Amino acid sequence: MNTTIKDDYFVYEEEIKKSRFICHLKRVGTEDEAREFINKIKKEHYKANHNCSAFTLGENQEIQRSSDDGEPSGTAGIPMLEVLKKREIINVVAVVTRYFGGIKLGAGGLIRAYAGGVAHALDAAALVKIVEQQEVKVDIDYSLFDNLNRFLDTQNLKLIDTQFTTEITGSIFVDLDEVDDILSQITESFNGKVSTSLGEKRFVEVDI
Repeated sequence: MNTTIKDDYFVYEEEIKKSRFICHLKRVGTEDEAREFINKIKKEHYKANHNCSAFTLGENQEIQRSSDDGEPSGTAGIPMLEVLKKREIINVVAVVTRYFGGIKLGAGGLIRAYAGGVAHALDAAALVKIVEQQEVKVDIDYSLFDNLNRFLDTQNLKLIDTQFTTEITGSIFVDLDEVDDILSQITESFNGKVSTSLGEKRFVEVDI
């Protein structure tokens, strides 16, 4: 299940052994957008010791990038990226800004701090799952209209783009893994009197 943040931008801050860790999460659609945001944060927090980053792009996280930005190799960017990967987060760039507080954390402490910053930000942010849906076009007789709407209510579905001509036509959008079941139920419930055909596919965001 692919997931992303609901809002365009989210920030979460915590203090660990007197160091400030500020995690910025931003929805992005391209690698250029991700790098533009990273540079923006670096300019805004130019006095910070580090602005480490990670992002994933694409339906299957095809693009994955990370940067330690001066922290010891492998202690920041990669741990941040691993959190995004394990949470199946897509099209999000995370930048963790660190203002050093004078107490060294060690490699293990840095890994926990940077990974934890992203994880805690995701826990606090509103998330949505991205679901692929199939359009099912329906043609029905006027006499079946109310019955069809009642059936769709029981399935938490809704007829949209309804047109009233010699027949009633409209569309419902069904989660991809439920299409066969819904088609079977419509056929059985209306004895084949509702005509269906497949239309386009779309991606929708559902609150988690």
